[in-house]
Amino acid sequence: METLILTDHEVKKLLTWSEILEAVESAFKQKGLGLVQMPAKIYLYYRKYHGDLRSMPAFLEKLDISAVKIVNVHPLNRTQNNLPTVMAVIVVIDPSNGAPVAIMGGTTITDMRTGAAGAIAAKYLARNDSKIVGLVGAGAQARTQLTALLKVYDKLEEVRVWSRTEQTRNNFVSEIKQVCENKIRVISATSVQLAVEGADIVVTTTPSLKPLVMNEMVSAGMHINCIGADAEGKEEIEPKILMRAKIVVDDWAQASHSGEINVPLRRKLITKENVWAEIGEIVAGLKPGRQRQDEITVFTSTGLAVQDAVAAEIAYRKALDAKVGRLIKII
Repeated sequence: METLILTDHEVKKLLTWSEILEAVESAFKQKGLGLVQMPAKIYLYYRKYHGDLRSMPAFLEKLDISAVKIVNVHPLNRTQNNLPTVMAVIVVIDPSNGAPVAIMGGTTITDMRTGAAGAIAAKYLARNDSKIVGLVGAGAQARTQLTALLKVYDKLEEVRVWSRTEQTRNNFVSEIKQVCENKIRVISATSVQLAVEGADIVVTTTPSLKPLVMNEMVSAGMHINCIGADAEGKEEIEPKILMRAKIVVDDWAQASHSGEINVPLRRKLITKENVWAEIGEIVAGLKPGRQRQDEITVFTSTGLAVQDAVAAEIAYRKALDAKVGRLIKII
C-alpha cells in the first residue's frame, strides 16, 4: 500500500468553508448520538519551552472515518522561532485494516474546524437577530472565527476587535474591512470593555491565564464563544459570568480539564451540574439550545478530534480526485 502525503498549503487549496461547516456540524451530531470513539486529548508539557503537544485520536463509527492528530501550542514561537504558534499533522486511518492512507499538514484544518465549531455553536446558542460581534484577541483564530461566523450570520452589521497590541489590532481591522468590502463596520477597540459591551456575540481567542471579559460587561441575551482556553489554568472570562449563563461544552472530559470551565471547577465556583449540555447533544436534538432571548449562553471549545477527522477525510478524498499530493510507500 501507499500513503498520500499532503502539505498544509495543498490542504488549504482543497477545502471550502461550506463543506467544513457541514462536516463539523455532522461530527457534533455523531458525538451527541454516541456514535464515536474519542478519548480525551493526551498532553505532553514542554514547560522549559513554554509549550505543549497534544495527541487526538478519533473514530466516527457510522461514517467509518478515523484519524489521529498531533498538534502543538507554543505561544513564543512567532517571536523566538519564526514558526506558527500552532502546528499540526494529521494521519488518516483506514478503519478496516489500520493502514495510514494519508499524512497531511493539519494547521489549516485546525484553524478552519475551530472556526466552524464556533459558528455552529453560535447557530444553536446565539440570538437569530445577532448584529454585533466583539472579538477579544486578533490572531489567526480570531480571523477564522469571524470568517465562519460571517457564513452563518450573513447580516452582521458591526465587528469590534481588541488585542493587547495596537498594531496587531489595526492590521486586523484593515484586513477585515477589505474582506468585508466595507459592508460591515469594523472598529478597533482600545479596551476589552469597548469590544464586549452591547455585543450580541463575543469571541475570545487569547492564551490568557486570567479573566479579560468581566461580569459587568455582559448583558442579557449575549452569547460568548470561549476559544482560547485550551489548556489547564487558562481562562478568559470572569467565573461570575458562568454562574449566570447556560454553559455548553464541546466535550465534558476535555472542558473540565482544560476548557474555560477548568479553573472555576477546581475552585468549586461551579460544578458539573452547572453545565447544560455538550454541543453535540444540542445539534442531535437531544437537548434544546437557546430557549429565551434574554439568556446568556457560553460555549466552551477545546477542539475535538472528530472535527479533525471529518475535515481530513474531505481533504484526502478531494486530493485523490484531483491527483494532488504524492504517494509514498511508508509501510
